[in-house]
Amino acid sequence: MNLKTLTTAALMLALPALAPAYAQQFTTAEEIRPILDATRANWVSVREFDGNDLLDFTHLMDWRCGLDSIRYSVNGEPSKTWQGEPCHADEAKPNAIKSPEQPLHAVYPLGSIETVKIDLDYDDGTTDSASYDRRSILMP
Repeated sequence: MNLKTLTTAALMLALPALAPAYAQQFTTAEEIRPILDATRANWVSVREFDGNDLLDFTHLMDWRCGLDSIRYSVNGEPSKTWQGEPCHADEAKPNAIKSPEQPLHAVYPLGSIETVKIDLDYDDGTTDSASYDRRSILMP
């Protein structure tokens, strides 16, 4: 495409297609909502490890920028807020998981997680939720 031959109007229409794909930082609700909508079945998982159930939040932590909070409830208990690693909004890779001290999972007694409910609060004031039974999120 020769940019010199494009009119101003045509150039304005062509610019989004010319922009590099990596330009989006996925730091807003508008950018992450389509991804989280499409991957709802993967928001959390349960893994049996070292005599415990691990409720794994890795997927949500990968897309945490654009979320104000992640709340979860196990087996109908009162909701807790997941305090994951913060978004690194001022860095080139804002969604990078960098802190080895910050866990990516909550630990429960082996076999105790039967149901999980997740509530997401987006930075635009909207919310979304999903519920899972153990069988649907248990990792082999």
